[in-house]
Amino acid sequence: MVVGAGTMGVGIAYAAAGAGYDVELVEVDPQQAEAATAALSGLWDRAVERGKLAASEAAARRTRVVLRPDVAEVAGGPDVVVEAVPERPDLKAAVLAAAEATGPALLASNTSSISIGALAAGLAHPERFCGLHFFNPVWAMTLVEVVVGPATAAETTAAAVALARRLGKEPVTVRDAPGFATSRLGVLLGLEAIRMVEDGVADAADIDKAMVLGYRHPVGPLELTDVVGLDVRLDIARTLAQAYGDRFAPPALLERMVAQGRLGRKSGEGFYRWEGGVKQ
Repeated sequence: MVVGAGTMGVGIAYAAAGAGYDVELVEVDPQQAEAATAALSGLWDRAVERGKLAASEAAARRTRVVLRPDVAEVAGGPDVVVEAVPERPDLKAAVLAAAEATGPALLASNTSSISIGALAAGLAHPERFCGLHFFNPVWAMTLVEVVVGPATAAETTAAAVALARRLGKEPVTVRDAPGFATSRLGVLLGLEAIRMVEDGVADAADIDKAMVLGYRHPVGPLELTDVVGLDVRLDIARTLAQAYGDRFAPPALLERMVAQGRLGRKSGEGFYRWEGGVKQ
């Protein structure tokens, strides 16, 4: 079961169906559920068009994903539950409590910055809980951070690592610290790049080009911010600022762009303009 059919939930469901899992994808918002269905269909269609997947296999994978409007409508006893709702601790805690009631052997939160220990505080079986931090787009990115909380059992960590590998991912295991490994480093770089735009040091394209050509990054920090979502980056920055202080304080430019609805690729405009998910 995957709870939350946003960008990350859709990607996790797609990967799980590809690994042979039957997936129940829970989304309470009917419009988002409809968008998720269209997104999944588009992924399978493009995989067939590019010759990466036989039409018969794509058809089989489509049947493995079922949309549900509520956790209560999911058949009891799922092997795995991955919560993939927005980065709000109160929302995640409520969803995880409801998901735990279905009796999963492994319960995980797809979070990039929120404390696994804090999320586990409201659970009956915190030893079965860990973090699984997937990367966007899930179908293309191979890394998964397995985040071990204070109460996470060794058996749970081993199961999470095995799950990641079954999904075709390369897991790294990290301790539950704010920002884990990747968000702590990646967000810091992204925030500094935003400050450079804010200060007029260079435009977004040239800052990104400098990191791609000078440091061999596959994509620049500002384009990556657009792909991740400026709102997501802002939420993470606020969480990390509480833990580590002003070096993670969100730049005023980032807050202003989010307030204007310029969220990056998903809204069509961020530091770049996007059409159909393609940078212009």
